[in-house]
Amino acid sequence: MEFHVYENARAACEAAGVLIAAQITRKGDSVLGLATGSTPIPAYEMLVSWYKRGVIDFDRVRTFNLDEYVGIDEKNPLSYHSFMEEHLFSKVNLRPENVHLPSGRSSLDGVAYDEAIRQAGGIDIQLLGIGRNGHIGFNEPAADFTYGTHVVTLTEDTIEANARFFNSADDVPRQAISMGIGNIMSARCVVLVATGESKANAVYRTIRGPITPEVPASILQLHPCCVILTDREAGKLMTD
Repeated sequence: MEFHVYENARAACEAAGVLIAAQITRKGDSVLGLATGSTPIPAYEMLVSWYKRGVIDFDRVRTFNLDEYVGIDEKNPLSYHSFMEEHLFSKVNLRPENVHLPSGRSSLDGVAYDEAIRQAGGIDIQLLGIGRNGHIGFNEPAADFTYGTHVVTLTEDTIEANARFFNSADDVPRQAISMGIGNIMSARCVVLVATGESKANAVYRTIRGPITPEVPASILQLHPCCVILTDREAGKLMTD
């Protein structure tokens, strides 16, 4: 596991963008595992900028997103489909047939999503954020790790953290569909970005704590190629 602290959040996120761009440069038909939320936006902005300058090409790239809310229409501006369209998909030359996001319409959708990842040859590089409670994707603290893509009931902590994107906490969907821990651990490389003081404890427990499903990200200690990038606030307990 590699751990790097940057001066600010944007620098940490742009470092993730550099790693993704390097992967695309090495392998034109790379399979990217993508994340949503405010954290990865600077990484996507960097990738879009480099695409427009002709540095990288998405024509053969395939993407699989980590998660999506259950019970929210794909065209809803608060859906992760819409987020990805706004920040990346509409701005580069990704082919629509190469873009994949999970759907929570039925329990079989998770099985189909896992099979699509397998058919693509697996994920080359997986971008992650982390929740204040140590969740990755929407894999919440639990008694056991879940392998495949599955429907999750969100914790109150996650609902509270995501309420800023909605009119109120009452409007936040109570369930999401997420890649499982097994999906994430099967990626050839994992890049986790954490920014802000509220993530400092989760980062510390991920790197220094015991491996436990109560801190889902702690399983990354076992990944053969995991890079954790933080700003000073999120990494402060590791450097104090």
